[in-house]
Amino acid sequence: MTGLKPRVSVIVLTWNGKRYLPGCLGALAVQTFRDFEVILVDNGSEDGSGQYVREAFPWVRLVELPENLGFAEGNNRGLATAQGKLIVTLNNDTLAEPGFLAELVGAAERYPRAGMIAALLVNFYDPARIDAAGIAPGFDGLGYCLGHGEPVGAPWDTSREVFGPSAGAALYRREMIDEIGFFDAAFFAYAEDFDLAWRGRRAGWPCMTAPQAVVRHVHSATSGTESPFTIYHIHRNKWYVLLKDWPTRLLLRHLPRILMADLAALSVALLKGRGGAALRARWGVLAALPWLLVKRREDDGKRAPLPVEQLFARGLSLAALKRKLGMS
Repeated sequence: MTGLKPRVSVIVLTWNGKRYLPGCLGALAVQTFRDFEVILVDNGSEDGSGQYVREAFPWVRLVELPENLGFAEGNNRGLATAQGKLIVTLNNDTLAEPGFLAELVGAAERYPRAGMIAALLVNFYDPARIDAAGIAPGFDGLGYCLGHGEPVGAPWDTSREVFGPSAGAALYRREMIDEIGFFDAAFFAYAEDFDLAWRGRRAGWPCMTAPQAVVRHVHSATSGTESPFTIYHIHRNKWYVLLKDWPTRLLLRHLPRILMADLAALSVALLKGRGGAALRARWGVLAALPWLLVKRREDDGKRAPLPVEQLFARGLSLAALKRKLGMS
């Protein structure tokens, strides 16, 4: 944190998450890498988050929004004030290790063509377990957190190419953002990082991991893992990504598996009393279909053949699939 234009801008979004800010911002204050700024976007909180940050962390730049604009647009508003060439997104329910930023920046230097760098998120309460070592689509159309639930260590302890980073702790190169844009506000929350990873890859920007950039993550602390809000946006946004981003050839090839997985997810939601949110999500997709097709046509000229199928999530355990479908 210097008086000059910082190299890194860290955007932290919060919505009624005041209880997490002492840990999150306190961990950023003791980073070994110092050439950075922190932008705290208060997404219309009603718990005094803004006033608390002003008093406890006066070095943090505060962007206060009048209402909750969602994860995607909230981060976009933070980006509008960011000065760094490297943009880091960080969830408020995280605790970054002291070398977190140094490791991310080091990876960005080692891989100058990588537009995205994935940090290693570990379980807040069991840091020996991985929360996400990156993200990847599955051939069933679902989106997966790589390594979720696995022990920290091999094969996730060495840098590798992955499909994309979890936006809960990720570095994005501004040069890439200037070319393709940042998060799509239409997603509001969930899967916006998958959409951004697809767009980045279409433009030729791969993603590498920084396995020593470690962050402890509570996971779904703001919205809950099975709230109607979460169910609605996960079910809807999965189809947003499929219809907006997947190459036609890939989508048609795997459509039977995608439809079977969707039926299974809907059935589980109905059995668990969350069918209303899941059904509304599908109506939301139908209502957005004209917009999705327009976006798809706009991107057709950029839809170069993507050799990304080898980066799709493979060899998933039954437990991983059950977690994704909400069965455990």
